[in-house]
Amino acid sequence: MKILPVVLAGGTGSRLWPLSRELYPKQLISLTGSGDRSLLQTTLTRVRELPGVLDPILLVGEEHRFLTKKQVEELGLFSSYHLLLEPIGRNTAPAICGAALYASNKFEEDVVLLVLPADHLINKQAAFVEAVEKAKALAEDGGLVTFGIVPDRPETGYGYIARGDGNSVSSFVEKPDFETATKYVLSGTYFWNSGMFAFPLPLLLSELEKYAPQIVSCMKDSVDHGSEDDVFFRFDKDALSRCPSDSIDYALMEKTDQAKVVEADIGWSDIGSWQALWEVAKKDNAGNVTSGDVILEDVENSLIQSGDTLVAAVGLKDTMVVETADAVLVAPISRSQDVKKIVKKLKQQGRGEFQVHKTVYRPWGSYTVLESQERFQIKRITVNPEAKLSLQMHHHRHEHWIVVSGVAKITKGDETFLLHEDESTYICSGTSHRLENPGVIPLELIEVQIGSYLGEDDIVRFDDDYGREG
Repeated sequence: MKILPVVLAGGTGSRLWPLSRELYPKQLISLTGSGDRSLLQTTLTRVRELPGVLDPILLVGEEHRFLTKKQVEELGLFSSYHLLLEPIGRNTAPAICGAALYASNKFEEDVVLLVLPADHLINKQAAFVEAVEKAKALAEDGGLVTFGIVPDRPETGYGYIARGDGNSVSSFVEKPDFETATKYVLSGTYFWNSGMFAFPLPLLLSELEKYAPQIVSCMKDSVDHGSEDDVFFRFDKDALSRCPSDSIDYALMEKTDQAKVVEADIGWSDIGSWQALWEVAKKDNAGNVTSGDVILEDVENSLIQSGDTLVAAVGLKDTMVVETADAVLVAPISRSQDVKKIVKKLKQQGRGEFQVHKTVYRPWGSYTVLESQERFQIKRITVNPEAKLSLQMHHHRHEHWIVVSGVAKITKGDETFLLHEDESTYICSGTSHRLENPGVIPLELIEVQIGSYLGEDDIVRFDDDYGREG
């Protein structure tokens, strides 16, 4: 059997706020010093080096589809990959089931699904390849295989797997207290639950039918009534909304008698918090991890990140400071798990900082909010070469566009014309309009919005190259 990677690239990484946001999550960010590569790109590069591997299936949230596609294609590693879009999140069991059903329609040969989260760090590539080979052999022999990470410390933030005879799984254990975790590590028979799996496709579907029939039924409907567009396949939203939201551990692995575990000492971390990132990152002589424009004086064992401006720290110890253009996080590193409580409060208060950065990426380029007040907003807009925005109209705002560099092709009502550097145009509310970049360099312009309502949902789209609704 060949290996078919299934990369789980959904989720928001709320414990890594303010760098990770709902619309720009941690798997799409470079966190680990791997050049400019994101965690997703690092995962895909690692997968490409496996022997006998097919081009991957990636499962992503609807809102992340264009950023994910861009990052996959930047690598240039795959000629035929698949992006499965989840209109709503339904945990790992429906996602894996949907990927398996999709694969059964696309591939005539039997395959082993290698299920990998997109946001994990693995430092030992050779050990990873060896563990995958062992898992593949167990899967081909009729096992549903999970990767058990050899623990190097008591950890209360992970679930554990207890190994029985040989490679059998004795039990799955929820996150323990520190005393129990210490006993697990000392026993030598417990592993961290990595969330990585190797499943022979026919066995996976038959066992899901046995233990999670409702999930299979809903996901069959979601695949059968899904829609395909280029590399994208969108699960049917109505069918997906009826599906139970369960993890693959709860829905299947804790119930099946086919569960196997492969011992994996692969330099693994799930980068689930700022503390986890600090633990695996390269440190200076004082134990500090820094990024960006940072100046330190008498600082020890801290994580200091600057994204937009100079960060100076004096006399800190065991502290994290993370600065972005619109937010600063300060906390003891030991409290990094509690960052998600801040994100929850931001959501409850209706604040946008949990969802987006000041720079927002779109399939045609990006925009950065430079100033935002009650009745006006100023943005810097970048349009990629040969890209164009949708033909659209706004009910509540007027827009003034000034070209800074490049050439803009403007559609305004019945008019079509070009604007060059230091030229401008005015778009009155209620007027259909479109912005295009016909050139070979990025188009940069300043947009001034004026009106009673400036929200991004005040867009009526008449035509869009990217299939967006609005």
